[in-house]
Amino acid sequence: MTTYVLATNHVDTSARLCDYLLDRVSGSDEVHAVNSLPGGDATDSDDVRDGEEALNVVSSRLDTITTVETHQFVRGNEPDEDILEHAADVDADEIVIGIRRRNPTAKVVFGSTAQRVLLHSDRPMAVVPLVEA
Repeated sequence: MTTYVLATNHVDTSARLCDYLLDRVSGSDEVHAVNSLPGGDATDSDDVRDGEEALNVVSSRLDTITTVETHQFVRGNEPDEDILEHAADVDADEIVIGIRRRNPTAKVVFGSTAQRVLLHSDRPMAVVPLVEA
């Protein structure tokens, strides 16, 4: 059994991360999809709705294959803190995050969340490109 923590913030990100996982997950695995919002005045109803939609993509794409749990955190933490804390809580075997690539040089662009997760994680990670070169 493998436990994955999938970090998402958008429906398109969820779709790409699910594409990555489709050939990897089996019925005995667990996928924990995580979305993190800052809360307070920095989060409005549109942000909450968008986060729920991103999590729903993961459920609809993977729940017929494996166990999927979704978690939308709105507790004032930075997203990387929520991702890493949840990975520790569920003893994740792998964290799956997305990154973007810039054209035409195809340099990898690490957002601040992806960079902080990569730098502070003690778990294996899969980094999935979100934009085709």
